[in-house]
Amino acid sequence: MSLCRDKQIKGFLLFLCLFALLFVGTGTVLTFHQVNDVEILWLTHDEAVVSSLLEQGVPKEVIAVAFTNTDISEDGRSLLAAAGLGKQSESSMRPYFNQFLQSTFCMMLCTVLILLVVLAMGIFVFLRKRQRLYQQADKVLTNYINGDYSCHLPQNYEGGIFQIFSSVEQLATMLQSKNETEHKAKEFLKDTISDISHQLKTPLSALAMYQEIIENEPDNVGTVKQFAAKMGISLKRMEQLILSMLKITRLDMGNIIFEKNKCYVSELISHSINELTTRAKNENKQIQVDGDGEQQLICDMAWTSEAIGNIVKNALDHTQTGGIVRITWERTLAMFRILISDNGTGIALEDIHHIFKRFYRSKHSLDTQGIGLGLPLAKSIIEGQGGVISVQSEIGNGTTFTLSFLTEL
Repeated sequence: MSLCRDKQIKGFLLFLCLFALLFVGTGTVLTFHQVNDVEILWLTHDEAVVSSLLEQGVPKEVIAVAFTNTDISEDGRSLLAAAGLGKQSESSMRPYFNQFLQSTFCMMLCTVLILLVVLAMGIFVFLRKRQRLYQQADKVLTNYINGDYSCHLPQNYEGGIFQIFSSVEQLATMLQSKNETEHKAKEFLKDTISDISHQLKTPLSALAMYQEIIENEPDNVGTVKQFAAKMGISLKRMEQLILSMLKITRLDMGNIIFEKNKCYVSELISHSINELTTRAKNENKQIQVDGDGEQQLICDMAWTSEAIGNIVKNALDHTQTGGIVRITWERTLAMFRILISDNGTGIALEDIHHIFKRFYRSKHSLDTQGIGLGLPLAKSIIEGQGGVISVQSEIGNGTTFTLSFLTEL
């Protein structure tokens, strides 16, 4: 029975069983005691009658025959009634019976009162424990209503009430998780808006200044072309910033579903650096690709290409003229790795743990281009597909980014 699993109810039922045993035992003892008293009363009465008859000169043989007689005659019954000793006589006329009746009544009354007190104490203790349990539950539930989840309902026992407590605890955990998720979402939205606002402030200020210069010198064709080009650069930067932030936000909120398919790694790399080869050539830099063209990787080609492209773009930003960016890949029994290395300036030790933070710019690379969103976006894309991105670098000796994916059997 589910009731017997509740520790308090189990204890109360055990008490009732013990009380029932006590009741039966007390009744049995009282019965034997009363039988013994009746025997003593009977013997005392017979002794008194025999003594009275002997004093009146009745022969012993007659007395003995009278006390062994079992037949009842009407004359005998009439004689007792006439003497006031019949069934309807007053109890005061039967002193032994009256004494026995009083002692029996007092004993039974005391016994019943004691048993009632024991039963009342048992019920009180049970109800008191139950009341404390309800008060504790009420206090915890009030805290839950007020958003305080530091206290918990008791769940260390079995039984119906504790099953309810367990269900309430699960509900409270879900509510707490939901509140924390909503709080994180609000903080994330707040930080995102703050970041976008901060990052847009500079290009917007530049656009306002360029527009003012062009407005003041409309007839100076050289000035108009120069600052129109600068306005185009600022607008492109703003567009890149907004698109990158939207992508990161969608990734972090889980609104993007990656479509994983088998693709050749050589094709993936080619698609990733397609728009960067011209830039590398113009800056007199090289992008070298070295790997088995037949190797395949299960991933979302479009998003993974963007992640690799962002890392290569970051490598070009931090590589001097004549520098080399090298892309290789390798497969083991458990992992598939894509390595993107350069011989650029490297990353300082104090910066290497912060490079995947949004808008982070090292004091050593303030003169390089970029908005500080390429690496965070790459990290979100790789980790969103179950991969891992890591980096190794040393000042003056270049940097190596490693993209690791589990090999699917």
